[in-house]
Amino acid sequence: MAKQARYHDQILREQLARARTIIVGGPRQVGKTAVCSAVSPKFLDWNNIAGRLVILKGPEAIIKHLGLDRSREREATIVIDNLHGHRNWKGLLRSFSSRYGARLRLVVTTLDAPRGPGNGLPGSSHVLRIHPWSVGECAGTVAPDSAVKAPAGITDADWAALLEHGGFPEPFAKRDPRFTRRWHARRQQELLETDLLRFASVRDPAIVQMLALLLAQRSATHLVYSDLSRELGVTVDTIRRWMDLLVGLQYGFCVRPWFARVPKALRKEPKWFLRDWSGVTEPSGRGRTLVACHLLKAVEGWTDLGLGQFELRYVRDKVKREVDFLVLRDRRPWFLVAVGNDEALSPALRHFQDCTRARHAFQVVLDAPFSAMDCFERTDPVVVPARTLLSQLL
Repeated sequence: MAKQARYHDQILREQLARARTIIVGGPRQVGKTAVCSAVSPKFLDWNNIAGRLVILKGPEAIIKHLGLDRSREREATIVIDNLHGHRNWKGLLRSFSSRYGARLRLVVTTLDAPRGPGNGLPGSSHVLRIHPWSVGECAGTVAPDSAVKAPAGITDADWAALLEHGGFPEPFAKRDPRFTRRWHARRQQELLETDLLRFASVRDPAIVQMLALLLAQRSATHLVYSDLSRELGVTVDTIRRWMDLLVGLQYGFCVRPWFARVPKALRKEPKWFLRDWSGVTEPSGRGRTLVACHLLKAVEGWTDLGLGQFELRYVRDKVKREVDFLVLRDRRPWFLVAVGNDEALSPALRHFQDCTRARHAFQVVLDAPFSAMDCFERTDPVVVPARTLLSQLL
């Protein structure tokens, strides 16, 4: 099957025109290799033994192996895949940038692409994070110029495929239940056996695997570290370290609570979500995980596009009022999202909009058909179809 165009293709080419080093991050099998290998034939893969031996020898060996030491190309691009396997991959990038950054560009793929000050990356580097297919990407694969797009419908077949098979390219494209089940099993094995043993320094990886299996059943729920520590017989600090490890391996992600200007707000308990919502068997948990993954893709994509600094949070107080998600824009609450199939507005939505002063508040109905309404024209709490709101995001 021919490779499907994605908006990441356009963004990567635009970033290469502005930066010398591009770090492309994202979960295993999300399509990083396909996007990056298309920009240059000068390609090395850490997971290939021959390529690994070249990479370990340093920048000069890489240049010589690819024939660029004799080349007259002034703007050649080198792609190194799966570089997270190198223990000092950031040091390699800094060395490469200082020696060859003036005449060569470097694109590398990793599981986790760090951002922010003190990340150890070369100063001229850009970060691009790739996510699974989404409603917004099904509606259009051109990178937007603004954070919010016009609403656009997608086919019933695409919506059903996203719900059943998830957004990872292979199962989403094939849409075969048997293939999807085998793909899930293989990906789970690779992540919890191969990646965990390769990249993690833990005394008992079997217990970390048990933690991952517990978390697979608890997507879209609050994490209580003390409960997990009792179940697994380890300390709370150990659970925290292992959670950081699983997040770094892109198994899932945590959403932290927002508490500024929220009376009696919860401040500590994060909510946990799997990276692949199709692996969640419970229907309401799958729906909330689907929306969470779409919102995470949006906030990270908007940030990578330079449209601002975006962040995903949730809101809950001690009297058990809760709204599933809050999106921050430049550190200020922008819009709230409550997820479900109830078309009666939740009182918590209006309450937390008043507290946070978020401009928009959406009650997302998963089963509702697409409507051509522009969700972001409303500033009062409003019920919206999931297919409509998510089509306006990345």
